[in-house]
Amino acid sequence: MDNRMTIAQLRLTSANAQLRKQAGTEQSGSSASFKDVLNRNVLKFSQHAELRMQQRGISFKPETIHEIVSAIDQAAAKGAKDSLVVYRDVAMIVNIPSRTVVTAMDGKSLHGNVFTQIDSAVIVN
Repeated sequence: MDNRMTIAQLRLTSANAQLRKQAGTEQSGSSASFKDVLNRNVLKFSQHAELRMQQRGISFKPETIHEIVSAIDQAAAKGAKDSLVVYRDVAMIVNIPSRTVVTAMDGKSLHGNVFTQIDSAVIVN
């Protein structure tokens, strides 16, 4: 049985996991709103990225999303703005401040490409 998820399911799963994690680590007196926590911790996909992922048959397991979010956290900590995030045979251009995947490519589409307008790259194992 294939336990891969659609992008909508990934968003919900990722949001719920991150919110549970955040709730467990924040003090009860914190002023962070639900929307702030959600926007800070969720991986979003642009319409273009969703289309490319569907066309190229790219899907992720929930654990994979967690690893990608961790990579984005690392890039953000270094001050990155637009990063190339590579996970196995999938490359994604991610806008770090908005936590949005702008586009995604599979291994077949990677060959011969030049990535421009990025300031960092993160390789996820």
